[in-house]
Amino acid sequence: MAVKEFYEFIKKSQRTILLYPNFKNNIGSNRDPNLRLAEAKGLARAIGLEVVYAEVVNVRAPKPATLFGEGIVRTFAEVVSSHQAELVIIDSSLSPIQQRNLEKAWKTKVIDRTGLILEIFGERAQTAEGRLQVELASLMYQKSRLVRSWTHLERQRGGLGFIGGPGETQLEVDRRLISERIAKIKKELAQVVRTRELHRKARKRVLYPIIALVGYTNAGKSTLFNFLANANVLAENLLFATLDPTMRQVSLPSGRQIILSDTVGFISELPTQLIAAFRATLEEVLEADVIIHVRDITHPETEHQKEDVLSILSQLGIEVDYNPNLIEVLNKIDLLPPESVLKTQTQDVLQKVLLSALTGEGINNLLKLIQTKLGSSLKTFTFDIKSSDGAALAWLYQHGEVLERQDQDEKIHLKVRLTPANWSKYEKEYFKGKNSFNFNDVTSLKEF
Repeated sequence: MAVKEFYEFIKKSQRTILLYPNFKNNIGSNRDPNLRLAEAKGLARAIGLEVVYAEVVNVRAPKPATLFGEGIVRTFAEVVSSHQAELVIIDSSLSPIQQRNLEKAWKTKVIDRTGLILEIFGERAQTAEGRLQVELASLMYQKSRLVRSWTHLERQRGGLGFIGGPGETQLEVDRRLISERIAKIKKELAQVVRTRELHRKARKRVLYPIIALVGYTNAGKSTLFNFLANANVLAENLLFATLDPTMRQVSLPSGRQIILSDTVGFISELPTQLIAAFRATLEEVLEADVIIHVRDITHPETEHQKEDVLSILSQLGIEVDYNPNLIEVLNKIDLLPPESVLKTQTQDVLQKVLLSALTGEGINNLLKLIQTKLGSSLKTFTFDIKSSDGAALAWLYQHGEVLERQDQDEKIHLKVRLTPANWSKYEKEYFKGKNSFNFNDVTSLKEF
């Protein structure tokens, strides 16, 4: 089944059966299978599928041919038939052979967790870049699904038929077409990477620090982003409500400007194809001055979700164990009883913040912590600026943190905190012997 046909089929599929295989020999996994099943239901609901039957299926050992044992396969053949299901979702990874055999046994379309997540991403991506990334991940996934998919077709003869011998099988045609499309998309995404790099260089010239929001899907990143940036990014109680990255300029209470970036949500067992395809987008996280990890503190498996997010950040090359620029936000405290909030309080005030992105409670604490993190790289200077030089004055207010101001007869005395890079830029563009008094006088310009 070709990629477009695959997705058109999924969109038309409404009656869905959902199975979560709970492997008994999965040593070390302490996830609640019922919560995993509930998450899978949320994934199906995210694209409007009607889950008519869902069950946790205990599996002693996965079978190479069908994943489940023969008895389970026969049992669910009857369930599929009785519910007139058009689609079965297995919330686990399926090999191409397992997928094909289950489809044959159940006489319906079968997809695994990766296929479901790819479908959600394909439906939610809005930008041209996002659609390219999703298509690349889908093609890489579908390419592996072509194993023996066209065995019912005869080998076709190519060209004139008498000089070239047998032509390509349909399987070979599909593989070639997919490979050609993958190569083309990779070239287009390479251009996207170059464009993003130019944008990052432009932002570095402006010298605004970048604050990136990351977290498990549905943790409340977009709600927090909307509150901080006064934006209207889609924020719904749906998994993967946001896919395409969004950036806004935000003012901290000190007046310092930052760029806030909302990124795609993470999830357990995120397909490696998606991590690779969305690397261009996730590079924004790599470039961030501060990373805010948003957690849903009310979720029963919030600690496991934290581990999943940190694992993906680690795959991207980000230090997660002792990163001083990583802030952990414990979100949705408005859904907790007061006594639970008190129990959740932490002494680690330099790394964690309790808040509600919906009501705004605790937001000021987050902003103060961001200022503290950014301030660790700041140095304090005093300036005596001519009163007539409004451009230099405005620049310092926009790019620095003004701690003190005294308006005098012909000059304005300022105490400002700046990054070393911003000081260099100010010195180059504004300090030309006419904008400040007595450059060599420590009372006019002094670093503390």
